[in-house]
Amino acid sequence: MSPYIVDPWAWQESWDRQQEAYLPDREHRFTAMLDAVDAVLDGRPPRVLDLAGGTGTISLRTLARFPAAEATLVDLDPALLAIASASLTGRATIVTADLGTPEWRNALPHREYDAVLTATALHWLPADRLSQLYAELRDVLRPGGVFVNADHMPDDTLPELTKRLLDRARARRNARYAAGSMLSWSDWWDRAGTDPALAPLVAERHSIYPTGHSPEWNPPVSWHLAALTAAGFSEVGTLWRGGSDAAVAAVR
Repeated sequence: MSPYIVDPWAWQESWDRQQEAYLPDREHRFTAMLDAVDAVLDGRPPRVLDLAGGTGTISLRTLARFPAAEATLVDLDPALLAIASASLTGRATIVTADLGTPEWRNALPHREYDAVLTATALHWLPADRLSQLYAELRDVLRPGGVFVNADHMPDDTLPELTKRLLDRARARRNARYAAGSMLSWSDWWDRAGTDPALAPLVAERHSIYPTGHSPEWNPPVSWHLAALTAAGFSEVGTLWRGGSDAAVAAVR
């Protein structure tokens, strides 16, 4: 049984604000991702897989835009999944699975999806595993379905400008932390660890990720496009870009 969270929407808002410290244009990328879903609809409500979905950010926005959509959210983090479950209240299928192994697909309730969406999550996977995952995602999409990954994907043709953009963003973020206008990633988790419902789940999370996650790995957008092409997608390209972040799209 999921723990009783007094106000999951307070945690959703807190998560959104914490994430927006890193991603000021976060909602723009979600809109672009859902525009891609809209573009591949085949006359019925979409079946969407929210990959590494955390608190349900993408699922909530998908259901707001497409109320009849079927949403499946996959993640491994017990604390974030508890917030997602309490917020989505039966409107999405919640799946606990480890994307680090190919067996994650065995837990899915459907064989094919119209869209697979993920944001700021897959940079925790090493290169060889992410390449393999891209091929696995092609296989869970219906023909004509779309995969979109929005993440830290610098433009490798603008190395110095990208560095300056990152330095500028870091300075602004640190100023907001110093002013107390936003929580940092670590502060957010510290607060979750003191919540009666979330505390045991945060402890469980620490046992799953004893060092946090694997080291962050942020290859340029060209790497993702090449890996998606090698995975067998028929169309591959950049759907959206904002500073050093991008969303790549691939059509089966």
